Amino acid sequence: MLAVPLSGPYGESRKPYSRHAFCLCESLVMSFLFPFALAQFPLLGDSGWLQFVVWILLFLVFILYGQRIQIFSMLREVESAIRKLEALKNEVRALTISAIKEMGKPAEDPTSKIDQILEFFTIPPVQLDPLGIVRKLEHVLDVRDQRFKDDVRRITPGADEAVLNNLTNLLETAVSLNYVYKQVRHFYLLGKRTSSFFVVLQIQMILPQVMMEAEAVASAAKAFILGQPLGDGVGALVAAHLIRNKTTHEVAKDIVMSESEFEGRRLFVMKAKGPGAAVGKPSDAINRIVEENSGKISLIVTVDAQVKLEGEKTGSIAEATGVAIGGYGVDKFKIEETASRLKVPVVAVLIKLSNIEALTPMKKEVFEAATSAVERVKGLLRERTKTGDSVIIAGIGNTVGII
Repeated sequence: MLAVPLSGPYGESRKPYSRHAFCLCESLVMSFLFPFALAQFPLLGDSGWLQFVVWILLFLVFILYGQRIQIFSMLREVESAIRKLEALKNEVRALTISAIKEMGKPAEDPTSKIDQILEFFTIPPVQLDPLGIVRKLEHVLDVRDQRFKDDVRRITPGADEAVLNNLTNLLETAVSLNYVYKQVRHFYLLGKRTSSFFVVLQIQMILPQVMMEAEAVASAAKAFILGQPLGDGVGALVAAHLIRNKTTHEVAKDIVMSESEFEGRRLFVMKAKGPGAAVGKPSDAINRIVEENSGKISLIVTVDAQVKLEGEKTGSIAEATGVAIGGYGVDKFKIEETASRLKVPVVAVLIKLSNIEALTPMKKEVFEAATSAVERVKGLLRERTKTGDSVIIAGIGNTVGII
């Protein structure tokens, strides 16, 4: 219940009484606690007063300077993380330069050009008027992707398409780590300069997650160099199982598709073009297949990795309604727009793994889950479609190391 002060003479008569009563209680408490506090320092006999004074002084120091001590401790923790981030950033930078020299055979030293690219960033389109924001965002992202590819192609004129894609993703990894390092350093220096508890607190609170993801990104860089599949590519791996030993052709940017039959159903199975690192534009491929079939598609199935919750098992499989695809949302929007306009059902098969596992080389549990996901997809086709139906199956994810 909210307490409201009384007005008028009655309220005024109670105020002195309450103040005197509080003072009386305070003096009684202190008279009781003071001898008790002195009794805690019997080691020096009559000099227990000295220990009591020291105790009071320490208490005052923590009251007056406790927050500064805490800020100092937090800054030391962030400073340690910055040193580790800087080491990761420099390691990935060195790996990138070494890989480009070895795999791309550049005519001249690419170090200065790579350092220039590391400072590259993307300016998102204005969102004051949301109408058409997805198209504008798609255009900006297309320009960015083409810019990265063109820069890598100029540095490594002798690289083939698969190597070019791997080196492009490797360079993007180096750019991401450089950005994270600069952001953490910014808040550290700002907090140090202003001695603001809350400036330091906001970076210190998320620091463990930032460090885990930074280490995962660094592991992804090594996977791009070696051409190893990532956990994020499990959706593409499922599609690869379904189109094994079948003829494929490119239907959209970096997307290959195979047309086959399963128990009387016509299947259009697609994935990003491997074995180079690519994700392609699955929305363009799906929309093209829908248009070529005059909208007569009975079901769209997307297969992708899903970030699991703590306590969930890596490699467990779940089904969902909707389009499962990450990124900035452009592909998801375009697929949903087509599906909703033509009333095509959309379902998803999801393989669960942690965010760290998605960015690191594929674990055995994730690899084995792909086989189980293939059977889950077949079960969906039997349950949700009938003989003669046409179905689109899209394996989503980075296809590095997956043919």
